[in-house]
Amino acid sequence: MKNVADIPRALTIAGSDSGGGAGIQADIKTFSAFGVYGMSAIAALTAQNTIGVRGIIEIDPEFVSLQIRAVVEDIGVDAVKTGMLSNASVISRVAEDLGELGLQRIVVDPVMVAKGGDRLLRQDAIETMKKELFPLAMVVTPNLHEVNALIGIEVTTLDDMKEAARAIKALGPRYVVIKGGHLPGIPLDLLFDGSTFHEFTNVRYDTPHTHGTGCTFASAIAAGLARGTSVEEAVARAKVYITAAIRQGIPLGKGHGPVHHFHNLYRLAGWNQLDWRSS
Repeated sequence: MKNVADIPRALTIAGSDSGGGAGIQADIKTFSAFGVYGMSAIAALTAQNTIGVRGIIEIDPEFVSLQIRAVVEDIGVDAVKTGMLSNASVISRVAEDLGELGLQRIVVDPVMVAKGGDRLLRQDAIETMKKELFPLAMVVTPNLHEVNALIGIEVTTLDDMKEAARAIKALGPRYVVIKGGHLPGIPLDLLFDGSTFHEFTNVRYDTPHTHGTGCTFASAIAAGLARGTSVEEAVARAKVYITAAIRQGIPLGKGHGPVHHFHNLYRLAGWNQLDWRSS
């Protein structure tokens, strides 16, 4: 049996979701589901639920930095996931800290807009993210809307996805995952390492309960990296995990309910995850 001190450790630097379906809350749930010890540096507070975002408070960059350093200098970090960073000042400070602390396994989810359409990243911060944070990333995980905002490519085909992956790879990350879930047909995510493309597909489920999908997928990749897996394996496992989490999405609230981060735990515990669907 492994010593508890050997448990993999992952840090999420992101915004807090008061509804619990996305952001910091989704990240830590995902880390836990993968047997990884989760820690957080909160970059913004949001008042949100399944319908939308009611308000945002941005955290002072120096305090974000203080959280990061408090965790890294004591507990240690095997992988990092960044999500909602809100503004250019926070992005710059986070990038500075990650570089100075020598953290390598970094997954950047370039969160820009919430599920309900509310903006989570200031427009003038996009260039800062591209120039300062992307070159530090092991993996960047934009969806198709984020691809368009980052590099101006409107993706409608697999060839478009490949073109976008090449363009984002040129910004400095070691790997790029273009999430193709917004395209019709079988949901396909494309991994690019600079020379080879890897396609990951799975079943599409017709459900509105997909809140936190992007956060959860990126966190699952970070959890895999924290456990020492390769990027390709981490993405493959993350794809399987998020597909099952979407399938078991929880119909809470009046809008987009959350994905089910602990679907496998519920199954092992013998709880029927589908009972709530008949209500």
